[in-house]
Amino acid sequence: MSAAEPIARTRTGFVAIVGRPNVGKSTLLNALVGEHVSITSRKPQTTRHRVLGVLTRAADAQPARQFIFVDTPGFQRTHKSLLTRRMNETVRAALAEVDAIVLVIDARGWTREDETVLELLPPECAERGNVVLALNKTDEVADRDALLPLLAASAQRFPFAALVPISAEKGRQLDDLLAELGKLLPEGEPLFDADQFTDRSVRFLAAELIREKAFRLLGDELPYGLTVTIDRWEEGEGRAVIAATLVVDRESHKAIVIGAHGAKLREIGRLARIDIERLVDKPVFLETHVRVRRGWSDDERALKQFGYE
Repeated sequence: MSAAEPIARTRTGFVAIVGRPNVGKSTLLNALVGEHVSITSRKPQTTRHRVLGVLTRAADAQPARQFIFVDTPGFQRTHKSLLTRRMNETVRAALAEVDAIVLVIDARGWTREDETVLELLPPECAERGNVVLALNKTDEVADRDALLPLLAASAQRFPFAALVPISAEKGRQLDDLLAELGKLLPEGEPLFDADQFTDRSVRFLAAELIREKAFRLLGDELPYGLTVTIDRWEEGEGRAVIAATLVVDRESHKAIVIGAHGAKLREIGRLARIDIERLVDKPVFLETHVRVRRGWSDDERALKQFGYE
């Protein structure tokens, strides 16, 4: 290496993944990290917490890159509870604190909800040039040439650092997205160990997996006000014994979650147990219950108890 050539430095930074509800933010996070970090379903506003997903990349010929992805709730204008206000605050806080932003839209075009999220970006983002537009779900676009006008129009909306068509579901062009984001990371040593993929505990991930299965199984039947608590966790060499409670805010919702003769709740538990066993790498005995806590999503003390701070 000549004296004139710069020395490659390790880069580490926080990257917020933002977008309207149900556009594929959590699917993208999981695909980038290669682990089931954030839950997914077709129900909008599945993500409620700020979840970090960590990807560390290092090669002999390249300096290390540690991407610390921040999965955020979709910005919500429909529900007006204290819970949704808290989630919207989480989105705004994430945008103010990160080094780079991935704005995710559907590759079939912009919507008014997408424009609302774009308007939320801090004014300094345009000057810093730290926003990458990811056009997701390209696998659902029959004519790839149709993306060209959308790319051109998107470039006129905002001074994006890059525009990258991707499919989070199929894993397409994610390396291209990482390459663009890597350019925006500041120099700095990694903040997490190379084998660490999230800042969340196993108990948190297990509770989220249970909530995910409830969302997927019940769909539109599922009441919005549902959360999951882990009440007991005993782990030995042979297996893990877990007791969890699905909390709803109305008695009628309890019947929906339990189902006829308990069938829905048993299936939620069965599906969740399979994923939790992969998470802890051992057999799991999972016991689930349903409890009513009226109006919890508008109760300051309940939100704090359930981890929505």
